[in-house]
Amino acid sequence: MLDIKLFRENPKLIKESLKKRKDSEKLKLIDEIIKLDKDWRENKLKLDKFRRKRNEVSRDISKYKKEGKDIIKLLKEASSLPQKINKIEQNVFDIKNKLNSYLMRMPNILHESVPYGKDDSENKEVRKWGKLKKFDFELKSHVEIVENLGLVDFERSAKISGTGFYILLGDLALLEQAITRFAIDTMLKKNFILLQPPLMMRRKPYEGVTDLEAFEDVIYKIEDEDEYFIATSEHPMAAMYMDETIDESQLPLKFVGSSMCFRKEIGAHGIDTKGLFRLHQFNKIEQFVFCKPEDSWKIHEELLKNAEEVFQALEIPYKIVNICTGDIGTVAAKKYDLEGWSPRQKKYIELCSCSNVTDYQARRLNIKYGKEGGEKQILHTLNSTVVATSRVLVAIIENYQNKDGTVTIPKVLLPYMNKKKLLKKL
Repeated sequence: MLDIKLFRENPKLIKESLKKRKDSEKLKLIDEIIKLDKDWRENKLKLDKFRRKRNEVSRDISKYKKEGKDIIKLLKEASSLPQKINKIEQNVFDIKNKLNSYLMRMPNILHESVPYGKDDSENKEVRKWGKLKKFDFELKSHVEIVENLGLVDFERSAKISGTGFYILLGDLALLEQAITRFAIDTMLKKNFILLQPPLMMRRKPYEGVTDLEAFEDVIYKIEDEDEYFIATSEHPMAAMYMDETIDESQLPLKFVGSSMCFRKEIGAHGIDTKGLFRLHQFNKIEQFVFCKPEDSWKIHEELLKNAEEVFQALEIPYKIVNICTGDIGTVAAKKYDLEGWSPRQKKYIELCSCSNVTDYQARRLNIKYGKEGGEKQILHTLNSTVVATSRVLVAIIENYQNKDGTVTIPKVLLPYMNKKKLLKKL
């Protein structure tokens, strides 16, 4: 959520950001927000004035009684004040609710380095890493490879749960665990705190984390319960300090979350619809940081570097892209994607996202920092994927496939694979 002071002092900044996003609907709300804020402040002043009057009349009644003076006029005035106060209180409440509902819908202010563009085709490449491997045989899809090896069962998982789910078997299940352990161990060496969050969240904290109305078609809700399955561990990690003040000596707080994630979305039509790339249930290791505002842009680059180190160790070629204004989404002020090379598709595919959310989530969640007895300020939050394990499996299977249909295990994962060096037929 944006600071209301921005609307009062610098609405031009908000308008410029929304124009970059091509968000004409939200652009129309700015003048309404400014008007509502003005109405709220005027009504709040009236309310405060009547409350002071009520206190003054109460004091005068008490004083006049002691002095034996006539209090009939004061009693009459006192009896009329509650109705006036209640009416203004209701106005203040209604205006504030409407104002907050509009503020919650406004996206974050974009950083000046975010490239202008209409969609993902205009995301700007920052750099590439890795040498693309040459193959002297016809490449297979990851689905064909693991099904031929008997290491996945999509049919039985569909029978149990529907499409968008999977059953991993044997060494493929072990490989997924190896990816998880390697990612966690990498982050622990960087002094991140390992965290396993709850897999469900209530509506109030979820609304603090993101624009739930825009996100609701992606999230699974528990019927007749105030609970939603998490779409990423970023969400419960962001909300865990809701309505709290963190001592600034603790900052930055760096967490690595390990969790299952649940999303309604499913992949585009074609060969990769069936497979491990885009799923309703998947496992993810996520970086999350609470920090002082002056540190967030430096930490944003550090989080991206952490993700890059993991893929360099896995020897998966990738490129980094700076997400453009038309593709960035509501919450982030700036976002990078790490896209891994798919030799079969001959293109880069999204594996990680890394976002600086600035004070947007913290303001919605009322998370502050400061010294005891000192001034409290809104902090910044950042998040970045380390690995979404199913997508990393796709990248490994395609980049490490062999002519005989087996898959070589990346060297860095061998210590986690019980001496297995290949994915072979079960």
